[in-house]
Amino acid sequence: MEADAVELRQLRYFVTVAEELHFGRAADRLRVVQPAVSQQLSRLEREVGLRLLDRSSRRVRLTPAGERLLVEARAALAAADRVAAVAAELAATPVRVLRVGMSPGLGARLARGLEILRQTNSALDIELELVATPVVEQLAAVARGEMDLALLRAVPAGEGLQVLELWPEPVAVALPASHPLAGRPAVRLRDLAALPLRIPARASNPPFHDFALGACRAEGFEPRLGRPTCDAADTLVEIGNGPPTWALTYADAGLDAGTLKASVIQLDPPLTASGCLVVSTAKAPTCVQSLGAAFGSTVMGPPEVTGSDGGAWASWGWRVR
Repeated sequence: MEADAVELRQLRYFVTVAEELHFGRAADRLRVVQPAVSQQLSRLEREVGLRLLDRSSRRVRLTPAGERLLVEARAALAAADRVAAVAAELAATPVRVLRVGMSPGLGARLARGLEILRQTNSALDIELELVATPVVEQLAAVARGEMDLALLRAVPAGEGLQVLELWPEPVAVALPASHPLAGRPAVRLRDLAALPLRIPARASNPPFHDFALGACRAEGFEPRLGRPTCDAADTLVEIGNGPPTWALTYADAGLDAGTLKASVIQLDPPLTASGCLVVSTAKAPTCVQSLGAAFGSTVMGPPEVTGSDGGAWASWGWRVR
């Protein structure tokens, strides 16, 4: 016998006859005519090469081989039913792929926002895909609809973008730990005017480049620009192990600075940047509102969002996997 020759329909007919021990009642349960049941049972017996039923004009009963096969037939049908149920569930709640770009250090906010989205949209199965590209490329991908959103630590601008300023980001200064100013509890920006400033090139990260220059100019000086930076963590290593330079960074960078021969110091007066959600202008307002409430939240738990029903998500333009 070939294992793939037996059909599920034959097994289902066999199990029904075995439970009823009557072809007419089995046909009624299966909602088919009696000859169809007889035909399928005869075909099953030919396929397996065994006699499964003793038939007479008075009664139908299982043979020993039929009793043994009945156990396996029920198990096979139960497994097939589970497969069908899982397939139906997956079809009802497909995986939605959320492509996200973000500034370094925002992993906790991203994870919290995704959990809030799952809590407020129980039918939504979100699969995250992080896009690790320069900020300028992230913004272009969001505008084109190739990326769903970006979380940034400075306010961008550009055609085709919606920007929601959602949370304040405290800004600090990174200095070599050996520099005299590193021993102060806080420094003023203009105290650093004589040192080269390390910031990203505008071509790769316009929002933060412009923010840093604007902060210096607001304090009355034009900074001396050093070599452009790329990765924030690498910048701390370079500042701690090179000639005296400084960089604007975020307060949470101080968690790693101590082991890198760098110091992260508060600013006086304090300086903050805006943490932003960036999406395409083509996105539905209700979807943008839901995303803003989720990623702008500072605590776990469903945000109060009006109009954030399942219908809103249907117009979001998700990639379905």
